[in-house]
Amino acid sequence: MFMAVDDLTPLMAGWPVEEAAAGVTGPDGTLALGGRSDWSTRIASVSKIIVGMAALIALEEGTLTLGEAAGPHGSTVEHLLAHASGLAFDSGRMLSTPGRRRIYSNTGIEVFCRHLEARSGMSIDEYLTMGVFRPLGMKDTVLQGSAAHGFHSTIADLLLFGRELLSPTLVSAATLADAVQPHFPELPGVLPAFGSFDPNPWGLTFEIRDHKKPHWTGEQNSPATFGHFGGSGSFLWVDPVARLATVSLSNRDFDSWALVAWPGFSDRILAAYG
Repeated sequence: MFMAVDDLTPLMAGWPVEEAAAGVTGPDGTLALGGRSDWSTRIASVSKIIVGMAALIALEEGTLTLGEAAGPHGSTVEHLLAHASGLAFDSGRMLSTPGRRRIYSNTGIEVFCRHLEARSGMSIDEYLTMGVFRPLGMKDTVLQGSAAHGFHSTIADLLLFGRELLSPTLVSAATLADAVQPHFPELPGVLPAFGSFDPNPWGLTFEIRDHKKPHWTGEQNSPATFGHFGGSGSFLWVDPVARLATVSLSNRDFDSWALVAWPGFSDRILAAYG
């Protein structure tokens, strides 16, 4: 059945970027698009939640368990995925013992990927291609560099991924529900660019809005909203209460412009489609 797709461009008016694209989807299909849905660009740390889906598939297959040792001494798969391993942002230096603080870490995600590769006998790129991209039809999502921040993708592909997070087919609803609940919920830490929170809830690669303020999502997003933003000027959020997923890409790196543009945009999305 054909579903009419609204023009999202008016809700993006005033963004100080040369190029941007965005989309909104519900569980049954795309509701609105702005910009070129086939424009491919780097999604930076939005990559992490794609890795998170690979982790959930591996957990359901029995390739991994959350409690198995991985990474630095005392760390587990769960610690790595929830940014609780103690590893520094971009090096193997330990800033804390595992399970003490929420330390956002590209390195931790990269260590997890190496662990999954060793367990599965496949590269993370192969694992995602077979387990996520082909089944969902994400034909334009490619890895160029670190899986923690190196994927390039399009609005069209990321809307497919957003729908999967609204209504999962690759893993059970229970597995996904656990992944988007806080793991090590009491941990304090820093949400990059937004400051320190105590606690700083995070799921298995998915950042959880909770009651954080300021935040990159809207004032009207439910506390259950989860997703990720990227330093390339990208974001993907899923609000399970509103039953919406929203994706945005731009050609301008994240800085103060996004602190103004994204929350207001998200509130307008929720007002129009929530």
